[in-house]
Amino acid sequence: MNNTPTTEERIWAVLAHLSAIAFGMGILLPIIGWSEQRRKSKYASFQCLQALGYQSLGYTIWLLSYLLLIVAFVVVMVVSLSATGNNGNNLDTFMGIWTTILTIIIFGTLGLYFLLPVIAAIACALGKDFRYAIMGKRLAHYLGYDSKDNEWLSEDHEDRWVAAMGHFSVIITLWGMLAPLSAWILQGGRSLFLKFQSIQTLAYQVFVTLLFFGGIFVYIVGAFVLLSVVGLNGSASINTSAGMTGLVIFLVFMLVFLAIILIVPLFHIMGQWAGYRVLKGDNYLYPVLGKFIEKWMLKLGSEENLK
Repeated sequence: MNNTPTTEERIWAVLAHLSAIAFGMGILLPIIGWSEQRRKSKYASFQCLQALGYQSLGYTIWLLSYLLLIVAFVVVMVVSLSATGNNGNNLDTFMGIWTTILTIIIFGTLGLYFLLPVIAAIACALGKDFRYAIMGKRLAHYLGYDSKDNEWLSEDHEDRWVAAMGHFSVIITLWGMLAPLSAWILQGGRSLFLKFQSIQTLAYQVFVTLLFFGGIFVYIVGAFVLLSVVGLNGSASINTSAGMTGLVIFLVFMLVFLAIILIVPLFHIMGQWAGYRVLKGDNYLYPVLGKFIEKWMLKLGSEENLK
């Protein structure tokens, strides 16, 4: 990329990268920018798709790394506490040190996640051809960005990247649905592949989101039943028949809640697998749902052709 980007190109690139600060809600903006610039600016299109990848695939990697880091920290802390055998006198000091370390880890990693897109935005504002570490170079190759033979990015790989990022964004609760929804609305009329993948991804994310919030609702209902039986201050005895009934209902609802919370990550994993398969060249179909969406689109297409 030797040509200096125009002001319009730089503005779209800057906005696409800075939208990561919205922490999920901003995933809409890179798709809008790509849709607007895809046959106007190779530079802006690439930067928008790179920003989309950072907010979807990058967020997934960041979140998983973050969770692993926290788990490792807790394990090391517990082992250290057991090994040192702290007594009551210096336990407060010991826990204070570990709490400080945990605070640094939490806010440090969060700050790093926000810092990178800010750096990207500043670089693009100066007209630089910014690339995220690891992902940027691979994406440029995947899209044919550095090719001198093609004026624009590879259309097939553009669509696959956007579709895959929609699948990956299932891990972003609620706001992740903005990715497939916007891709469907903005580019579904041009690409049948992107339309199908976006529709089935949106339906899949709606299902996973309802399942997640349904689990929370089940827990709240169970807790409400228990509190209404024993009272807010526990004045009613749990040993009464009403109290035992409330406790059993609460435990059943709690088990349902735990089952749902354990199942939801499996659906997240399936979403990541779907994104990977799309990038590898497959027209991925979710079990049951994919076939249903495919038949619905074929039927809808046939009805439109008859009109």
